[in-house]
Amino acid sequence: MDNKIVARPLVTITNVIWSFNTELHRPQLLLIKRADEPLRGKWALPETLLRSHESADAACIRLIEDKIGLQVPISSTEQLATFTDPNRVAGNRVLSLAYMTYLPSTPKLHPGYGATDAQWFILSADQHQYVISHDRQQFVLTTPSDLAFDHVQIINTAINRIKNKLDYQPGILHILGDSFTLRQAREVFAAFLGTTPDKIDNSNFKKTHNHLFKEVGTASLQHSGRPPKLFKLNC
Repeated sequence: MDNKIVARPLVTITNVIWSFNTELHRPQLLLIKRADEPLRGKWALPETLLRSHESADAACIRLIEDKIGLQVPISSTEQLATFTDPNRVAGNRVLSLAYMTYLPSTPKLHPGYGATDAQWFILSADQHQYVISHDRQQFVLTTPSDLAFDHVQIINTAINRIKNKLDYQPGILHILGDSFTLRQAREVFAAFLGTTPDKIDNSNFKKTHNHLFKEVGTASLQHSGRPPKLFKLNC
């Protein structure tokens, strides 16, 4: 048994950044294509090395600003988990402190340092497995080697966290902005539950989640008809 102590492992901040695609009505997450070795050319979650003078929370916020040019409050993020497998990165020992961030808008993307491309990948479920896709690029989240390092595991951990909290703390709904319709909320829920919004009964959904939502008005319509009610999260 190797009892050697790892005195100074590298620490990365890895961020699962979520937003909502208003055209496809589905949640999406940000991936970047790595510009440098190791695993140059692989798609990966945005990440940065923790600097000596900053906290992990501060590094998470800096990462968002560096990668997509947005300044967000720490309340838009939450710690996800720590990933410490000795073999997660070849060479130096690297630990990952993973976060999730919920963006209420989808800014135009520009690859930042260390990346040649940055794209939003739509989340969907196919035959009881999650898939993320952009144009013709698709990753099934049961194949660890498709993305860099252990990022498939990190994404699956994020999906399971969100799925398990849907009925009591659905922070993922922050990707819809300050207010949302029940239809939009069902669209988000459906993506993580592996179903369609129409299979989630609206009346029952409102009844079982009423304690989580607060009515704040009605949506404006571009056509005739009864406008849907708007809600926001109580939590």
